[in-house]
Amino acid sequence: MDQYLSFEEIQDKCSHLSNVYEIDEDKFYQIVEKWANQETSTEEKILNSFIELLQMVSKEMSKMEKVVQMEATCRMGCAFCCYFPIVINEMEAKIMKKAIENFPEERRNRIKHHLSNYYQQYGEKLESLTQLDFNEDKDFKLKYRRSLVPCPLLDTKTNQCMAYEIRPIPCRTYVNYTDPDVCEQNVMPKETVSFEFLYEQYMGALNEFMQFLYDEGNTAFIRYPDDVYQTDYLASWLRSM
Repeated sequence: MDQYLSFEEIQDKCSHLSNVYEIDEDKFYQIVEKWANQETSTEEKILNSFIELLQMVSKEMSKMEKVVQMEATCRMGCAFCCYFPIVINEMEAKIMKKAIENFPEERRNRIKHHLSNYYQQYGEKLESLTQLDFNEDKDFKLKYRRSLVPCPLLDTKTNQCMAYEIRPIPCRTYVNYTDPDVCEQNVMPKETVSFEFLYEQYMGALNEFMQFLYDEGNTAFIRYPDDVYQTDYLASWLRSM
């Protein structure tokens, strides 16, 4: 990219996007409807629906980028955003952990070994960081970010996510469209863009699917609806891996 977009240009494009783009909600619900009718285990239905819904979020983002002609400047090995706190509900955490359990043995063991070392190294800091009230403390992201504690799934040797294909919505929807240096030079850069509003379509479809499974009498490893309403830091959920 010869010239990066300015902050003002990004704002203008995002404003234009909100006026001209309509999210295709049906695409999200078509995913869970498809898996509801598959002849496979409930566990497989949940895992595959989750993964495909995440993929649909990424596809919607790509479509939006094309509409306003924006191209992400995020590149492999750039991991400044991987030091922000990630908050998800227990249902998402359980599905992520189940997906990791289904990874090939070598990859699964590598992640578990990494997590063991991670909690040994950062456990003391995490004790206080995960006590930050993400509902009431408006500065919790800044406080967490300043600690320089990485995401549990970040390989700090390669600066790559160890479970990239199942990275949750906060990771997936945070994007930079200007000079990558803004992320290096600022703890909380103003120029970055979040598509986290897509959580509504993603979680709406996933929740409806779980309601269907609940009515069918089998939600596998999910305690529905309880797990939907329990939220915590990813760093807290992954302690039990």
